[in-house]
Amino acid sequence: QAKYGDYDEDNCKPGLLASENLLPQRVIAQYQMTPRMWEDRIKIWYSDHKGMSRDEAEMEYLKIAQDLDMYGVNYFPITNKKNTELWLGVTAMGLNIYEKNNKLQPRTTFQWSEIRHIGFDDKKFTIKPVDNKSPNFIFISQKLRINKLILDLCVGNHDLFMRRRKPDTMEIQQMKAQAKEEKQRRAVERNKLSREKQLREQAEREKANLEQRLMQLQDEMSNASEALRRSEEATEIYAEKSRVNQEQMILTEHKAHTFKQEMNRLRETALKTEKEKGDLEKRIRDTEFFVAKLTEEKEKRSAEADKLKKELIYARAAERDATQKLLTFLSRSVNQSTSSVEPSISGSDITESQVLDVDLCHYDIIAGGDMEEIDREIEKERVECLEKSKQVQHQLRELRSEIELLKIQENQCVLDILNAEQLRQGETKYSTLKKLKSGSTKSRVAFFEEL
Repeated sequence: QAKYGDYDEDNCKPGLLASENLLPQRVIAQYQMTPRMWEDRIKIWYSDHKGMSRDEAEMEYLKIAQDLDMYGVNYFPITNKKNTELWLGVTAMGLNIYEKNNKLQPRTTFQWSEIRHIGFDDKKFTIKPVDNKSPNFIFISQKLRINKLILDLCVGNHDLFMRRRKPDTMEIQQMKAQAKEEKQRRAVERNKLSREKQLREQAEREKANLEQRLMQLQDEMSNASEALRRSEEATEIYAEKSRVNQEQMILTEHKAHTFKQEMNRLRETALKTEKEKGDLEKRIRDTEFFVAKLTEEKEKRSAEADKLKKELIYARAAERDATQKLLTFLSRSVNQSTSSVEPSISGSDITESQVLDVDLCHYDIIAGGDMEEIDREIEKERVECLEKSKQVQHQLRELRSEIELLKIQENQCVLDILNAEQLRQGETKYSTLKKLKSGSTKSRVAFFEEL
């Protein structure tokens, strides 16, 4: 969403996301799923974020990532007084201590609000707590050159920790107000753009429907023209048949009249001689038979002529109907109009950089204000943020349940096994840290020394 914008099925062809490094290869190898199966699931989630801006998409991504146990943790190998190999985790909230084989769940933690001074001497790192009754927190780093890096990370994270817990200055308040106004302006423009996009899509759909309707009308016109042509051809054929039949009927009548004249002549001749009477009677009988046959054929031709006249009348009526239908079709017209406005969104970014000068080996931390009250406010904001992202959390749980059956157990590493056990116990990153902070600083220092 942050890279490509809203999901578009026409542009998002199969294989488009395969070139993106969306999942680590280690995660892909842990499940019996093809790249196409991963891509299909990613597309479903991608389409759910339609209308979300790129800034909002990046923020939602960070909200999910910050809940991961190893997010924002810088690990350094250290040892305590017993030379037990451990991990020091420098985070935005404080210092965490991890066992050598478990980087997920810290064994103890020290918040920045509990630390007064940080310094190192050679490989020895000393952290002085705010509580004067508590002993110093001392550990040994394995490499001298990383001590300066550890100190710089501690100074930087503590500085940001204190900034987040101090009231905003007037300048920051003005910047936040400007950012809020800019966000509202972008939301209005985004809504306007979304509305115009919907109208444009609707106009395109209407245009496609009109084009389809036009094609249907053209087909109807073509069919009507073809029907008219066939009607005209049928009319011409019927007219030609009627003319031929009429000519044959006239010819038959002429032949019948000729044979009658011949019969009369033969009768007159038969009276002349008695000898020729028998021959003449025979010829008369043959002539009468032939005349009867011609008369029958004449009646048949007359019936066919009547039938052709009726078919000619019907064909001319059909021709008139087809002509009327074609004229009606040609009188129709279709008008359409579309409009679209392409707005442009311009924004401004506000950046701020500050330089912190500290001592090379030591850094004094001064905690001010009611830290517990401010911490409660921050925790309240985090809970409200979690309430807003419940739907995403629900989708993540459903996805985890779906792909659990496809997991390849032999490809699971130690961290995967520890994370699965943590999920079964219902533990989270924040619940673990909350339990570790329940004891006093003194007891946690003692616990670290005994690891």
